[in-house]
Amino acid sequence: MEDQQIIELYFQRSESAISETKSKYGRYCHYIAYNILKSNSDAEECENDTYLKAWHTIPPKRPERLSVYLGKITRNLSLDRYEKNTALKRGGSELTASLDELENTVSGSTEPFDSFVLRDCLNRFLISLSKEKRKIFIQRYWYFSPIKDIANENNISQSKVKMTLLRLRNELREFLEKEGINV
Repeated sequence: MEDQQIIELYFQRSESAISETKSKYGRYCHYIAYNILKSNSDAEECENDTYLKAWHTIPPKRPERLSVYLGKITRNLSLDRYEKNTALKRGGSELTASLDELENTVSGSTEPFDSFVLRDCLNRFLISLSKEKRKIFIQRYWYFSPIKDIANENNISQSKVKMTLLRLRNELREFLEKEGINV
C-alpha cells in the first residue's frame, strides 16, 4: 500500500492504518529502536508506541514522507527510553559511542548556539557530501549503527568507515566554523 493511502486510513480513523503501517514500516522502526536500545523487547515497545503516536498525531498532521515521520518518532521514543534505562548507569553502547564522537566535534564552544541554526548548517553540510559519505554519516549518527554493520552494508572495511567518519567530523567542524558557529 502506498504511503498516501496509509495516511488516508489514519484520516478516516481506520484501525487498518496501524496494521498497514506495521506491515510496511515495522522492520524499519524496529531497526532504529534496536540500534539505540539493544533490546528486542524495548525495541518492540518503542515500535508499538510509534504506531500509537502516529495514530494520535495523524490527523492533524499529514506527513510528506511517512517513513521519515515514523523514523523520527521511533528515534525520539527510543532515545527517551534509553535515557530512562540508563539514568542510574552509563553503558558503553553504540549510541554512547556515536554521541561521544559528535560531541567531541562541537563541544569546544563556550557560546550557546541556536538549535535551528545548527540544524540548518548540518542539513547544508549533509547536502554537500557525496552520497556514500552522507549514507555513512547518517548510518552512524542518525541510526547509531555499529561500525561493523556500516562496513558490511557498504562493502568497505571497518578501517575505511572509521577513517571516513573521522574525516567527516573534521569537515563538519570546519564547516561549522565557516558558518560562524564556534566549536
